[in-house]
Amino acid sequence: MPRSRAPGVAHEKRHLSLLVVDDEPGIRNFLQRALAREYGLVEAAETAEDAEQIRSRCHFDLLIVDVALPGRSGLEWIQALRRNGDGTDVIFISAYADLDSTINALRVGAADFILKPFRLEQMTASIERCLQCRELRRENAALRRRVENYADPAYGEAGMVGSGAGMQELGLLIRRVAPTGASVLVQGETGTGKELAASAIHRLSGRKGPFVPVNCVAISPDLFESELFGHTKGAFTGAHQSREGLFVAASGGTLFLDEISEMPLAMQAKLLRALENRRVRPVGSDREIPVDVRLVAATNRDLAESVRSGRFRDDLYYRLDVVHVTLPALRERAGDIPELVEFFSRRIAVDLGVKPYVFDAEELRRLQVYPWPGNVRELRNLVERTLLLGRPPWESIGGRSPIAATVPGAAGFPVEWSLDQVERRHTLNVLEAAGGNKSETARRLGISRKTLERKLSSWPTGD
Repeated sequence: MPRSRAPGVAHEKRHLSLLVVDDEPGIRNFLQRALAREYGLVEAAETAEDAEQIRSRCHFDLLIVDVALPGRSGLEWIQALRRNGDGTDVIFISAYADLDSTINALRVGAADFILKPFRLEQMTASIERCLQCRELRRENAALRRRVENYADPAYGEAGMVGSGAGMQELGLLIRRVAPTGASVLVQGETGTGKELAASAIHRLSGRKGPFVPVNCVAISPDLFESELFGHTKGAFTGAHQSREGLFVAASGGTLFLDEISEMPLAMQAKLLRALENRRVRPVGSDREIPVDVRLVAATNRDLAESVRSGRFRDDLYYRLDVVHVTLPALRERAGDIPELVEFFSRRIAVDLGVKPYVFDAEELRRLQVYPWPGNVRELRNLVERTLLLGRPPWESIGGRSPIAATVPGAAGFPVEWSLDQVERRHTLNVLEAAGGNKSETARRLGISRKTLERKLSSWPTGD
């Protein structure tokens, strides 16, 4: 019966690099020739010193090390690597079934311990187990990040919510570009679902690695390089141990860089180099690590305008904008609001343990005439508050009365006002209703506090 494999293992074997360290020429040459048939790169060394010289030139995913090397033993060498924060996977091989050596090998985190003589099948099975564990570690890391950065979906598992022509065309575009592997730039206002579109691209791409979302606004400019590329132990103050970067965590999958327009210019140059070379260099390291990552970026700004004003590199822009996906604002697809409301009501009711709220025709019409500056995210938050209160909280979207709110321009905003004026006035109304509490205001609007502060700082102080 064929051995089961973890998702992505077969794909990753082509990219795996191995270093065999053994002082017996027969074992060394045999493993190098046999493993080179299946794995991307296989190098060999006779001593720990030789191995260090090879590792200074190239990154290796897995070390196959003889315990009893001449001079510095294999066990001593790996112990030194671990003290320096190097967590490369290791398979020990030995001609002696020494209990102390086995225990010490386990203490330094060896993936396996194989006794000589061994069959090739034993070694390949051990390597495959390492691949499976590696894949699980990446998936767990991605899941942890998803929990930490959880965003409520505006899309169902089967696809996008909304049967309007705009959303149908968008769905067709995503299904067309997803399997190609091309870089994608997703553009749209805050709250339109850019991360969810990126997730759909990954889901339909067929890539077996994880989907790793990154909010560029949330990363300190000083930590960008470390977050994306990783760092070695002691690379900077506070780097108490080595850490994989997000590029490595997303290997075999998709890295989603949200609000990429906020990335510092110096980091943009390093990102461009990583995309072109498909290699990253951790902070504090002199070795580059090969990565297999599909990049999807998103912004709520006009990135072409940012290029013209010098805030964004033109070469990186052209590298990212291979395929352009624009998400419509909710006010541009008001016909989809009844479907979105019904979807959110059913989904959130399950999470809250309450009955779904059924909006009547008059209430749906009121929702359809509101401009929704917070887009789908704001609508989702309104539905959630409706389920909690048992009624729609019209006051949170500027409604003055059930009748007035059904008439365009009668909800407290003159009909001659621009959308920017409406957004500003509504935001200030909600801020006043929240007693000046910016965090609560951002929650009611369905936007981040940083986005709220950016909007407030961009508006004139006068009303």
